[in-house]
Amino acid sequence: MADAGCLGEAGTAAASHLTPTSGLSPPLGWRERLRAGLAGTGASLWVVAGLGLLYALRVPLRLCENLAAGTSSLISGLIFIFEWWYFHKHGTSFIEQVSVSHLRPLMGGTESSISEPGSPSSNRESEPSRQNLSECKVWRNPLNLFRGAEYRRYTWVTGKEPLTYYDMNLSAQDHQTFFTCDTDILRPSDTVMQKAWRERNPPARIKAAYQALELNNDCATAYVLLAEEEATTIADAERLFKQALKAGETMYRRSQQCQHQSPQHEAQLRRDANVLVYTKRRLAMCARKLGRLREAVKIMRDLIKEFPPLTMLNIHENLLESLLELQAYADVQAVLAKYDDISLPKSAAICYTAALLKTRTVSDKFSPETASRRGLSTAEINAVEAIHRAVEFNPHVPKLLE
Repeated sequence: MADAGCLGEAGTAAASHLTPTSGLSPPLGWRERLRAGLAGTGASLWVVAGLGLLYALRVPLRLCENLAAGTSSLISGLIFIFEWWYFHKHGTSFIEQVSVSHLRPLMGGTESSISEPGSPSSNRESEPSRQNLSECKVWRNPLNLFRGAEYRRYTWVTGKEPLTYYDMNLSAQDHQTFFTCDTDILRPSDTVMQKAWRERNPPARIKAAYQALELNNDCATAYVLLAEEEATTIADAERLFKQALKAGETMYRRSQQCQHQSPQHEAQLRRDANVLVYTKRRLAMCARKLGRLREAVKIMRDLIKEFPPLTMLNIHENLLESLLELQAYADVQAVLAKYDDISLPKSAAICYTAALLKTRTVSDKFSPETASRRGLSTAEINAVEAIHRAVEFNPHVPKLLE
């Protein structure tokens, strides 16, 4: 027991002798010094080591391709966020504004001149003009509504703008092409109307139209602008279009008498013909909307006979609309036989009207049970193909009809 106690005391003494005194540090070994050095350099050394490792493994890991893909994805995400913010703040697309306002003019916008029927250049220019104007979104829609009497009413009811910035910009460009010419500088009222068609603010356009009428009470294009944008009812629009028609017929007769004097007079005649045809077409649309269907049909038929080259207005599609409302299906079929090209469909109105007529001929006698037993007849197959053709041309029409 005494030996054990001595050994315990000796161990305690030895332990107390090896224990460092408070305030002193024991000498560090090489491992401790290395660890302390690494901790002192911080994360920078690890970053350098990681970059070196990535550089060494860049080929097997194909980091260049992945980095390029990641960078493009990041840029795309930033563009998307900016576009969303801009649209949320301004209500329009920044990319769309840049492309329409700056890029489209540089690439050559949709501009062409319309030949007056019977002129020497009509045969040469009619086909290129139709090709260029067929790319125009506004004229490709023959059922476009009146801005004041219908679009603005939609805005009042829903609080939403039915026309996009792209629609408005295209419309302004088309109005300038259709209703202006080089000789406008010779007449102060037409000079004012040139500025009016370029105005983006509707009140500014309306104010300019009134200024043109103060300079010339027979300015047809000023009445056209007021009928389109200021009139709040179809009846008001019709009244203004009748004034535009009276002034337009006078200007057209004067232009016919002077058309051979110079190329400028020929251009003026084309412009006056455009104004006259546009006004008559809109009067026909007013008559249809006011219930005078037969009057609308007569105006459109007369226009097609008198001005056959001016097909970019698609008057025949307005005629189809009126004939369908009259339930004159034989006349509808006659119009389709003239304008419907199966190999190259021209519009959704023609495609869906053709499908409607073909479906109507087989719908009364169609029976799913009978068709499942004997198969589809030739007429039924033609109807199905016409429906598929229409949906392929414009799949959004059925959703709008719902």
